[in-house]
Amino acid sequence: EWREGVVSYKALCRFLVRVKPLIGIWVHQNPELGNVVYVMPGFVSVVGCRIIPQELGPLGIEDGPILWAPVFEIIGDFDGSTTFLLHGREKGCDFLHPGLVESVEQNCNVLLLEVEPREKRNGCKLLPSKSFTHHSTEEISRKVCRSNSGLSRSQQVAGRNEAVVPFSRLAFGDRRTLLETVTGQVRLMVTDSIREPLFPRLREDAENFQKDLILLLQRRSLLLQMYKFGSDHSCTDLNESTAISAGPIQLELSDIRKSLDRSSSTSTSLNGDDGQTHGNNRKSIGGYFRASIKQILRKSSSLNGGRAMSRLNSSSGENRHALLHDFLNSGDTIGLTLHARKMKLSAYRAWPNMHDTQFALYKLPMRVPTEDQEYAGLWGGTFGWPPGRPTEDKPGKALFFLLLSYEETDGKRSLIATKILEGTHYVLHPNGSAMFIVNIDEPSLDPFPWDSDADSHPVSVKHAFMGEGIANGYGFRYPGSKPGSLFVIQNGLLAFIWKESRAVLTLQRLNLQDLLKKGEQVPALPPVANFSYLTKSYSNVFAGFSNTSTCSSSLRAGASLLLLVTRECQVSGCFRDDKSVSPTQQGLSPYVRYKRLLGHSYSSAQAVLKLYRCEVEIEGKGKRKEML
Repeated sequence: EWREGVVSYKALCRFLVRVKPLIGIWVHQNPELGNVVYVMPGFVSVVGCRIIPQELGPLGIEDGPILWAPVFEIIGDFDGSTTFLLHGREKGCDFLHPGLVESVEQNCNVLLLEVEPREKRNGCKLLPSKSFTHHSTEEISRKVCRSNSGLSRSQQVAGRNEAVVPFSRLAFGDRRTLLETVTGQVRLMVTDSIREPLFPRLREDAENFQKDLILLLQRRSLLLQMYKFGSDHSCTDLNESTAISAGPIQLELSDIRKSLDRSSSTSTSLNGDDGQTHGNNRKSIGGYFRASIKQILRKSSSLNGGRAMSRLNSSSGENRHALLHDFLNSGDTIGLTLHARKMKLSAYRAWPNMHDTQFALYKLPMRVPTEDQEYAGLWGGTFGWPPGRPTEDKPGKALFFLLLSYEETDGKRSLIATKILEGTHYVLHPNGSAMFIVNIDEPSLDPFPWDSDADSHPVSVKHAFMGEGIANGYGFRYPGSKPGSLFVIQNGLLAFIWKESRAVLTLQRLNLQDLLKKGEQVPALPPVANFSYLTKSYSNVFAGFSNTSTCSSSLRAGASLLLLVTRECQVSGCFRDDKSVSPTQQGLSPYVRYKRLLGHSYSSAQAVLKLYRCEVEIEGKGKRKEML
């Protein structure tokens, strides 16, 4: 199917070879509940999807819709070249922020979002899409092709020959300001025609799979057109060669300087107010506090004060950061770039040590299960036994994602379960901590406490290993451990039981790509925070995806219960009239209708479920279809 979107198999292979290193699980330390971005194939594209920390619904992991939000897409053009689109949401509207995929190293482990200045190619660069709204093609050309007339030829040559300042050498405040400025001005409005789907559904659902392919082909064509011409279709009268040479939408550096000048004037006005209010607040603690804040603002790096700060830093011997002025002089235009690099990172057990000030994601190595490492890979589950569906009095259980890996020290093999996602409302365990560590070479003699599972089937334990599980230690950051045992059960489940508390963490192996294809998309965060959330947080910052008053757990449980209603109707024969529809497809349409009708209300969904069960018992089978 992908071959239809490119000019040749060679172009398709060119795209596949470049994006293959990006496939996998990427994480960040913040927030502590978990920041998991899974990069998976789309349609002639790869899509970065963030799994939202959430509770497990009544349908369990496999059947319940998992919540996810889009982070970025890399789309293959007709010739196999790459197109980068960053997702973001601001003021209730969804946007795409275009940029370039600058470099992808084969063994990359760090994904960096940066801003990069570059020179005009063929004398022209496109401005943001809003510039196309009320101007003719001739006026557009005059505007976007203007050169830096204020600079002499010698200055322009000197600027081109000057060494390019890397984005990473800028101060953190300057890097954040540049990213927010560029994403705030270089963006495309997401309309219904390009909102979804980002990838096709499962192939088992053949009818919907083919429909998704048609929609994906149309969506990709629209995205590539918007990427080249902007969101306004009045640009289509530009000839094709000009459009291709123009490349992705970027900002003129003059526009960036104007934005920075406005922020600088704001800081200047604050300084002016300081002189007027200082006398009134002379003996006030609040006055001293405000004066300190304004002093910090005055010390922040800006375009106008850069050279003064340079002289100050050189006199004190602190030239750690490059000047924003020098960085902006490196080119004529500026735009977003995505770098996938191989960096030397230290790690504690299976978790990399991450930089606090880099707008980055870090890749976790995924080990393919082998004969001597059969439990390696991604696992998910909840606390409690029997596993699976929560009870009516406890509608939701926190969903945990653990990455299981092996480590050998002093001839002993250990299995380490690293927490990468936690679905609680407030974090209980540090992100990247080991939920348990077991010695594979030391069997456990402890008995399994239960005789049957959720379906009343007898439990058969294949293996049991001694180990230690996470416990309260010296504060949140330094948890302790207590003894326990890991049990391998016959149906592919793992259960770690703490010996003292008898708490049990039940896990099953996950296919994250299949789960996302059956999942439910929710809106993203603002673009920069959507890529890399750097603020330290211990709560679910991704739960604010909706403007409604319902929380994520209520939405999750309510939607799952509504789907459960339709599943029960299927079992009871309510859909016998349409024998051409598969059971999986039968539940989707009523689920969507009921979800909209009840507004994701968990209490309403629970009431409907109880009412339906009660009426079926009283009225008999003849009323079932009418009740639905």
